[in-house]
Amino acid sequence: MKGVSVSSSPLPPAMLVAGRIVAWIVGAFIVLLVVFATWVGIRGWMAYQHLSRIEAGISEASSALASDPGAAGATLARLASDASAAHDLTSDPIWHLAEGSPWVGPQLQAFAAVASAGDALLSDALLPLVTAAQDTSFDALKPVDGRIDTTGLAVLAQPAQSAAAAAAAAAEELEGVNRTPLVGVLGRAVEKSTGVFEQAANSLDALSRATRLLPDVLGQNGERDYLVLVQNNAEWRSLGGIAGTAILLKTDRGAISLANTESGTSLSNGIKNPVVDLPADVQNIYETRPARFFQNLTQIPDFTFDGPLAREMYKQRTGVEVDGVIALDPVVLSYLLRATGPVALPDGETLSADNAVTTLLSSVYERYTEPAAQDAFFAGATGAVFHAFLEGRGSTVSLLTSLATAADQRRVLMWSADPEEQALLEGSSVAGELPATDGDTARFGVYLNDGGGSKMSYYVKPDVSLVWDQCEPDGRNGQRQLTLRVNFTNTAPADAATSLPKYVTANGAFGTAPGTATVVSNVYLPEGYELVSGSTAAGTVSPTGSFEGRQVLTFGFQLLPQASADFTVTVRATTTASKAEALVTPTADAEVDPTVKAACETSGAATLQ
Repeated sequence: MKGVSVSSSPLPPAMLVAGRIVAWIVGAFIVLLVVFATWVGIRGWMAYQHLSRIEAGISEASSALASDPGAAGATLARLASDASAAHDLTSDPIWHLAEGSPWVGPQLQAFAAVASAGDALLSDALLPLVTAAQDTSFDALKPVDGRIDTTGLAVLAQPAQSAAAAAAAAAEELEGVNRTPLVGVLGRAVEKSTGVFEQAANSLDALSRATRLLPDVLGQNGERDYLVLVQNNAEWRSLGGIAGTAILLKTDRGAISLANTESGTSLSNGIKNPVVDLPADVQNIYETRPARFFQNLTQIPDFTFDGPLAREMYKQRTGVEVDGVIALDPVVLSYLLRATGPVALPDGETLSADNAVTTLLSSVYERYTEPAAQDAFFAGATGAVFHAFLEGRGSTVSLLTSLATAADQRRVLMWSADPEEQALLEGSSVAGELPATDGDTARFGVYLNDGGGSKMSYYVKPDVSLVWDQCEPDGRNGQRQLTLRVNFTNTAPADAATSLPKYVTANGAFGTAPGTATVVSNVYLPEGYELVSGSTAAGTVSPTGSFEGRQVLTFGFQLLPQASADFTVTVRATTTASKAEALVTPTADAEVDPTVKAACETSGAATLQ
């Protein structure tokens, strides 16, 4: 049998050509991927260098703004140049194409959003504002011999308004970044940047409103009278504390003077019947106390309601009809003292940013046993801080920064009897309105009141947290649950009944054992959210009533020294909202912002320590 020879015949020329074309295409695609990745990587690295220079230079810019605003323009210009470069490097067509890739795409989108927002904040908001301020000089906004030149405010009004709009857009851009797919480091950076941008936007919004509002408030068109309520956070009321001191402040063509000071106790004496007829829903929760006792004015957690009430009560007691009402607390005074420096008090003591809160809310009761002497000390200390401000002590930027921080924490509230001015206040933190829920954010109100007629609130520390049960709707009409948890601890010493001043413990005068703190919490539920449960260790709680379209639950506790208690409220959402906030009564703790936030499955908490 003959052997069979098998040989391979060459491929047809057409197939060889096609193979070479495919190999070339694959090779070219690989090369393009490498070039593409290199392009994006290099531009990302360059953008990172610019952003790093901004982070390193922010403290220098802040110091320059505080010490020499005129010289801050050059520093901000350099930072704005870096921000613009970072934005350009992360906004070209190739970068945008890379943003559509899996996994790495969301990281690039977030990185580009930070660069874009930074460019908007520095180039479109801060730099133009500082440039405009250089022509005006921030020092023109400082009181000189008790007078503020209102023309400087008028010049800044338009630049401040434009800056506020640009900052708000920048904050909104960062807020819209999806955090879910981000890696740890980048996710934390975006979260941190979002907080910084939000604070900047709030501060510039406050400045914008102030430059438009203050000329008239300062009496550029004639004399004005304002009632200033100094709240005492040692005895909680919903918006801060009892109105312990009332100051009549007069303005006339920029001149500011303190015309009269009275205690809340003296203004309450002689009132037997409510000064106004309170609506039934208010009485259902607070009875008629806010309209019978000056100290209870801010028990209703809506300053658009409390302002007119305070005006009417003050008019009936003094005959003076004021043009507006302002509320603040000792924490605000401590912020002002950061800028003005320490002040001497009538009794020879020194009040500083470090000791103001402790002195005014605690040690004063050890030093003076008689309420009249306490009221006089409180009034004298408040007056000393105001006079330091009116003398123009400290840098203007430090004063503005201090006031902006206080306003952002809802420690400065204002109501105007002028409808146009009140419209300008609406929606701002100083308006003191009830929290409003929208499609993105569910908002609780957690309002604290002392129920024992004592000053024990100074020792009670609240811990507030919010938790969503899931990030995504579960398919049943978008229903998800949101839980609010509040814990209280009475940190007073175990022997508080005897070691604390009787005026602080109330000495049993209102039916509460000395040393025990009585806390009454009114929780306002988010509008449109269904109550699932409200409970304490003692059992469930039913709604107390409603106010301005919001269900209200009331929780009461009597806390022995070193004891704790808590409550939980769960509501059901039927929207796609993924964020939540709880507006909490500002307390004596200056370190914690009384706004607790949470998003999706993450929890937000504020522990006041």
